[in-house]
Amino acid sequence: MTEQKISAALEELRREIENLEVGDPEAKEKLNSLVENIEENLDYSGASQEHQHLLAEMKETVTQFEVAHPRITGILNEILMSLSNAGI
Repeated sequence: MTEQKISAALEELRREIENLEVGDPEAKEKLNSLVENIEENLDYSGASQEHQHLLAEMKETVTQFEVAHPRITGILNEILMSLSNAGI
């Protein structure tokens, strides 16, 4: 169930990224990179250090986007909670 919830949230995040203003290519690039990292870590059961790096990156991104892009921030927080509940 958690993996399905994360997949749905990632798909929603992709849609929100597509809707970002055209004049914000850096934001799109950072968010797309983050989505790729999340997907890679979902399939990786290796060292928790990699997972910790991902979580730190996600928290940093949430902080950066919380004012300008509250919808994206909400989705990222949902993904963070789901990853945490899954033990990642």
